[in-house]
Amino acid sequence: MSHFLRLYKTFIAQYFKRLLEYRIDFLTGAFSFLFDQVTSLVFIFIIFSQIPTLSGYPFEAIVFIYGFSLIPKGLDHFFTDNLWKVAYFMVRRGDFDRYLTKPIHPLLHVIMETWQIDALGELLIGLSLVIYSSSQGIIQWIWTDIILLPLTLIMASLIYTSIKMMVSAIALWTKRSGSILQMVYSTNEFAKYPIAIYHKIIQFTITYVIPFAFTSYFPARYFMTRENPWVNLGGLYGIALIFTLFGVYLWQAGLKVYESAGS
Repeated sequence: MSHFLRLYKTFIAQYFKRLLEYRIDFLTGAFSFLFDQVTSLVFIFIIFSQIPTLSGYPFEAIVFIYGFSLIPKGLDHFFTDNLWKVAYFMVRRGDFDRYLTKPIHPLLHVIMETWQIDALGELLIGLSLVIYSSSQGIIQWIWTDIILLPLTLIMASLIYTSIKMMVSAIALWTKRSGSILQMVYSTNEFAKYPIAIYHKIIQFTITYVIPFAFTSYFPARYFMTRENPWVNLGGLYGIALIFTLFGVYLWQAGLKVYESAGS
């Protein structure tokens, strides 16, 4: 563990050196994420200027679900976004070969190599919305939430990461899986709102096939109602562990059959 932490510290130091070289790139990325989230919030305000509730949920509840959804997504974006490069071009260009020559597992190396600081905008808005909706009385926090809330956010983030691990691992066989990852990952947009507003097919997909509903709607519903913890939280924890283990398994299997694409 001490060796791992020393390596991670080195990767972080190198990343910040690169970040200082390209400050405008960072500021542009952060602004674009902020603008995207603000645009979505304006859309919510417009909707609620016309209707009092959405599928039985008042404005404050929608804001809480939306804000809650941004936090695990932002954590995943911050720590593991390098997996997108594996899916899109690392394997196809032959850049992935260098990870096989280092005394660290390639999956860990890819994840630790860089952060995405522009995800801080996503996290900031998510936290702000959760705090705002809480101040409006939509949530009655209890002492057990000191443990449950951080654990829930981490496990929800693992669902995002595990899905990226699984789809990026496909590139170890096919050389590229970016389009598949983009298609799968984009379904997380449905998780920002109560799933009851969608068609049954979409509800089934984001609950049982690509379970992004467990990253936001189900845990958010638990904290608002305190109902069905075995489903709303237990389902999240179980899916996160199973998906993470399967993602690691796919990487292990892919590395065994990996063949360099050259350059």
